[in-house]
Amino acid sequence: MVKKIKRVLVILGGTSRERKVSLDSGKACVKSIRKIGYKVDLFDPAKKYFNEIDKSKVDIIFNALHGKGGEDGTAQSYFEYLRIPYTHSGVICSMNAMDKVISKKIFKKNKILTPKYFVLKKIEFNKKTFKNLIRKNKFKFPIVVKPSDEGSSIGVKICRNNRDLEKNTSALFKKFETLLFEKHIGGQEIQVAVMNNKAMGAIELKPVRGFYDYKAKYLKSAKTLHIMPANLSKKNYFKVLRISEKAHRALKCRGITRSDFKFLNNKFYLLETNTQPGMTNLSLVPEIAKYKGISFDLLVKKMILDASLNR
Repeated sequence: MVKKIKRVLVILGGTSRERKVSLDSGKACVKSIRKIGYKVDLFDPAKKYFNEIDKSKVDIIFNALHGKGGEDGTAQSYFEYLRIPYTHSGVICSMNAMDKVISKKIFKKNKILTPKYFVLKKIEFNKKTFKNLIRKNKFKFPIVVKPSDEGSSIGVKICRNNRDLEKNTSALFKKFETLLFEKHIGGQEIQVAVMNNKAMGAIELKPVRGFYDYKAKYLKSAKTLHIMPANLSKKNYFKVLRISEKAHRALKCRGITRSDFKFLNNKFYLLETNTQPGMTNLSLVPEIAKYKGISFDLLVKKMILDASLNR
């Protein structure tokens, strides 16, 4: 914990595909930090380099970045280099959690159930190799294809036949170098917030759209139904909380995380653990915290007081 905090630098925006969400998260946190009583400065890495941060004017960094550059260990390595305490997870954990291939390996090593998958790089892609991989892994439709290192459901496609799969794979390889192909799991969409190794609660999402994609997450017009607490038996509710805590520890996360699950046939499948959950007015972590009696301002304050180095 950092003592005598007077000035907080909120880092927001950035250059990732999640820039808009980061700006929304950051602005909500800036408003809250001012309300709490700290002085606040803003820093956008899209406009200045991290090494231009004036450390003499910063007590701690509140990291409100999302996506590449902000939650993959890059920003965190600068904070460590500058020796400025910061919020959320550290360098290695952020890098591992952002990379879906590495995080899945960590989940499997720790006996946490995750959907069956295989990985394909752009340079390896051709129709024959691709069909052989599908056959070898005994995948049946629908199949989920997504970039290996993006968040907010960016680039996620649910393919229901060969034509869909080939079309979406070709299109995604024009933007991304590595793709993850995953067995589609139906059932309930459950997400859990963990703060400082302790699960706060589980929320269920019922998207009106085909699945919980970028628009379903961030647009009110998408009319995604939020059910808090999640509609699970008491036993399963606490089971998913424990799995989330286990994933948080397995990745060596710090501060706040949000783990995303599908629940089908009495089994929880962990899709990913997010080390920089959104803090917008539609975000799930503040909603879960509110249900637990933790206001947005108190949530932000707890995150600030948890800031440190060597995370």
